[in-house]
Amino acid sequence: MYYNVLELKDIIQNKTDKFEKKVLLENENSSLTAIALKKDEIIDTHISVCDACVYVFEGEAEFHFDAEKFKVKKGEILMFKKEQEHKVLALKDTKFLLIKI
Repeated sequence: MYYNVLELKDIIQNKTDKFEKKVLLENENSSLTAIALKKDEIIDTHISVCDACVYVFEGEAEFHFDAEKFKVKKGEILMFKKEQEHKVLALKDTKFLLIKI
């Protein structure tokens, strides 16, 4: 995977009816992961072990943190601190990069 030029749209597909992910890089707690969700699919509440950000490169999703929710669409980035409980709801078929730092 190193030293390759990748097309974001080709990294991961929405071919199944469930959450898909592909880890592109990983080192201890840091990682770069491509994630694909179908419309109305939910990633249940969980906690990140490190600071993170998501870059939505296709579709639109809501990220729920306690009482706050953020709608993130194609071309936008959402950043958040570690140990923040959150869940994700796909408002459309959605693909995003999860970058854990």
